[in-house]
Amino acid sequence: MDAAPRPAAADDVARAVSAAHAAEWSAVVGAVAHLTGDLDLAEESAQEAFVRAVEVWGGRGIPDHPGAWLTTVASNYARDVLRRRAALARRLPLLVRDEAVPAVEDAWHSDDRLRLMFTCCHPALAREAQVALTLRLVCGISTADIAAAFLVSEPTMAARITRAKRKIAVARIPFRVPDARELPARVSAVCDVLHLMFTVGHAPPSGEDVLRADLVDAAVALTRTLRELLPREHSLTGLLALMLLIDARRATRADLLPDQDRSLWDRTRIGEGVALLDVALTGPADRYAISAAIAALHAQAPTWADTDWPQVVGLYDALGVAWPSAVVHLNRAVAIGMRDGPAAGLAAVEAVAHDPALARYPYLPAARGAFLADLRRWAEAADAYAAAAALTASEPERALLEERMTRARSQADGRDRAPG
Repeated sequence: MDAAPRPAAADDVARAVSAAHAAEWSAVVGAVAHLTGDLDLAEESAQEAFVRAVEVWGGRGIPDHPGAWLTTVASNYARDVLRRRAALARRLPLLVRDEAVPAVEDAWHSDDRLRLMFTCCHPALAREAQVALTLRLVCGISTADIAAAFLVSEPTMAARITRAKRKIAVARIPFRVPDARELPARVSAVCDVLHLMFTVGHAPPSGEDVLRADLVDAAVALTRTLRELLPREHSLTGLLALMLLIDARRATRADLLPDQDRSLWDRTRIGEGVALLDVALTGPADRYAISAAIAALHAQAPTWADTDWPQVVGLYDALGVAWPSAVVHLNRAVAIGMRDGPAAGLAAVEAVAHDPALARYPYLPAARGAFLADLRRWAEAADAYAAAAALTASEPERALLEERMTRARSQADGRDRAPG
């Protein structure tokens, strides 16, 4: 017989709840969605379970299996809500649940997280809604962080997610993994989800973490699994290559790329990523393969100065065609500065700065500040770094930007005091 749980300290409870949220959120939401067929109720029930964990675990102790505890509490809460609404047998389901398990679902071990992902990525939804809803429900990423990833306001993103959930309810979209014939049509959306999931994990838009390993690892694992199911999908191969080439730098993530100690990079991951890139490039080069090619140039350069910047600029030209976005144009501008010098880089950055999508993007003023500092226009550089720091919700990024701002202010003050 197991020993009775012991009361836990507040700090221990906080750490346990945080770890459980990272590891179990999608499983809890998926389990309740499978039970009730109601995405809103599933999310509400999961949130209630985590609130209850904070309240209960201190006095009763942290359970041996937090995920099971949270799923039980969330499911019980959902059943109570359903009983208050009406008898479950008379309730019109918001989602159609297929009892037949397709053959492809066996390969996914009937994982409710994967059911949830493919429900959210149904083609009846707009692409941005598919991606946003999946990031919220499957990954547990906050609406604010999803909004930051899409370069839109939080209220805009909240409304987008609400509309997507309503569309699923009204259209009675099945809560299941589609059969093998339907999978390819959803691969593009799922790739977008996995890419953003990885991106938010690699560079969290808010909070104290430099990197969220739970999101990065889950994105890589899910991409591997999906590629095994659909080995002919070059997008998945290119995406996995991109993830591995970037994640190879995990040990040095706290530093900016130019300052990273390349001896700490994971050469095994780089090798696998380059091999996958070679396979991906045997087909049409989509945005993931092109992005992976850029990452490979960084990964294989002995030093920052040795990076093949002309080729990087050329790849960004191709990426701008395959994936025209404000962020790609900004990254290309930075690469131009590395190829042609800070004055050219600053001009290229200013040429894209008018794009409304970059209005609240902290990397725009950060890039401007870096080039201004290289040009020794210290006061302007300090102002640019201050603007970037004000825009980011990531505490490590803010600290780094404020450090650069202080250094630039010091240089500007020193120049002002220098004898003429």
